[in-house]
Amino acid sequence: MDATRQHLLMCRPTYFAVDYAINPWMDPTAPVDTDLAIRQWEQLRQIYRDLGHTVEEITPLPGLPDMVFAANGGTVIDGKAMAVQFRDPQRADEAPAYRAWFEEAGFEMYDPKHVNEGEGDILLAGDHLLAGTGFRTAHASHAQLQEVFGYPVITLQLVDPRFYHLDTALTVLDEQTLAYLPEAFSPGSQAVLRRLFPDALHATMADAEVLGLNAVSDGRHVVLPVQATGLAAKLRDRGYQTIGVDLSELRKAGGGPKCCTLRLRQGKASR
Repeated sequence: MDATRQHLLMCRPTYFAVDYAINPWMDPTAPVDTDLAIRQWEQLRQIYRDLGHTVEEITPLPGLPDMVFAANGGTVIDGKAMAVQFRDPQRADEAPAYRAWFEEAGFEMYDPKHVNEGEGDILLAGDHLLAGTGFRTAHASHAQLQEVFGYPVITLQLVDPRFYHLDTALTVLDEQTLAYLPEAFSPGSQAVLRRLFPDALHATMADAEVLGLNAVSDGRHVVLPVQATGLAAKLRDRGYQTIGVDLSELRKAGGGPKCCTLRLRQGKASR
């Protein structure tokens, strides 16, 4: 298995809090330790650096506690960046902040015509774009994604509100291999996944419930929540090297390693 050096964008959780509830993980009455969230995030960033990946950072803004979840800030493939439009007004001001960063970084910019929450719901798997819908990203956005990026888009219907973004129910391990929770998808979407990825690894509900599938893979190493022990064992059986990280404080807002990490694909060679 070959590891691919990755170019990543992250956002320090300086203003992290759970001030509202826009998914089933969020409880504004539960205490949140922002300092602990920062330390856990710094550990994740250091793991990426130790693996040889390049980590860029966007400046966090006050009043945007979910800005740490950089995966929702856009979709970047082959030097093109699709900006986002959030479903919930609490996150709306994150969109222009991320758009400005992409523009300053020199990416070719495209604006969304419909609700589109970036790599939270849009994952490149080989020569296909897997596109989630059902809770956040609008199905109507999938046609625009195909026109902008030129990859066939496979629509996947999410059915469990706990797995409100595609990246909470599915992770791309390499160009041929996925891991996913079958129960998070409609019967038709399960059939599509079986047909396209017959060798995919199926996660258990226990591992999905600690956001074990919200993982980041470079083709050899898989960074995932340390609590997802069963999934980690299955990955090692397949030959992957697993690296556990504790993001339990960020999980209070429904986020894990992938939520904190946006892949910046600058050209076809960096796919």
